[in-house]
Amino acid sequence: MEALSIPHLLIILLIVLIFFGGRRIPEVMRGLGEGIRSFKEGMRGDQGGTVPPASTTTTTPPAATPSEQKK
Repeated sequence: MEALSIPHLLIILLIVLIFFGGRRIPEVMRGLGEGIRSFKEGMRGDQGGTVPPASTTTTTPPAATPSEQKK
């Protein structure tokens, strides 16, 4: 399989320019970059701090037994 050459890339760029227009290309590229960044973070397992670490979670004390309740 042959790699894309300069003429192929220019044709693709021209089609994208016609399809999206000059004003929307930066917006599309920004969205694409954010999507790739999110995918990479997901592959690494980074959740951006949304999930608390297991060592800092609090546990509830065990329920009192009937003999402890009488005291």
